[in-house]
Amino acid sequence: MTEKPYTHQYWRSADGLTLHFRDYLPSAPGGGVPVICLHGLTRNARDFEALAPHIAATSGRRVLVPEMRGRGRSAYAPDPSTYAVPTYVSDVLALLAQEEIERFVSVGTSMGGLITMGLAALGSERIAGVVLNDVGPVVEPGGIEKIKEYVGQGGSFPTWVHAARALAEVHGESNPGFDLPDWLAMAKRTMVLVSNGRIAFDYDMKIAEPIFADVGAAVPVDLWPMLRALAGRPAVLVRGELSSILSQDTLSRMAEALPGARTITVAGVGHAPTLDEPPVRAAIDAMLSEAA
Repeated sequence: MTEKPYTHQYWRSADGLTLHFRDYLPSAPGGGVPVICLHGLTRNARDFEALAPHIAATSGRRVLVPEMRGRGRSAYAPDPSTYAVPTYVSDVLALLAQEEIERFVSVGTSMGGLITMGLAALGSERIAGVVLNDVGPVVEPGGIEKIKEYVGQGGSFPTWVHAARALAEVHGESNPGFDLPDWLAMAKRTMVLVSNGRIAFDYDMKIAEPIFADVGAAVPVDLWPMLRALAGRPAVLVRGELSSILSQDTLSRMAEALPGARTITVAGVGHAPTLDEPPVRAAIDAMLSEAA
């Protein structure tokens, strides 16, 4: 069996939850501040199973991939109201404190980008570089409605092929170029085999409650000051051409707010690019070469 390029590690949240992160140690000379990869709303550490070892191998940086509360190996929250960006920001701060990380590069996909902006608002000096993947200060209402169609709906499947086809039905518009192997790969990143032998989504269905109760609980009202707090450090802004979350207009405004940012639109993809696309990977590598 091939040895995994990471170890499973844990930290404690301020309210006592045991949370999990993958820890990729540098596998090449280089050095520099660590990289923190932050996943999206219904996702987990497996979203970065290609990017994280690539960064560790090519840049010589430690890469931490936390799983937010209610996802993957992290504990589920007894209070669903804590499934909100301010709490996730607090959880990441607790991780940084435990690991004695003073500065880092943040790679945030969707919700992970919102967490990144929240961290910047509380102390932008700790962020040495940033990737914001298909998210910005304006989250399109149509995208929120799309998320409400599937988040927290539950369900399970008898085989991985059934799971893959179910994902294709929901997300086919965002990934028109996907074939069955692509959907199978997505299924294995987002789902797990559960105790009854079926396959189910790898998150607490209650993460949906704050979204349905109050959009503002999941998405802070004015994120532009938080984005502008990231000005002056190397940045990569990524958008899926078909995204229902991040508009082209918002992306253009973001580029103006962060002069010098590398801006990439991934053709034929919606929410969200994988960050494994060659132009995106090249931009991330270039950004990391500049992030001290």
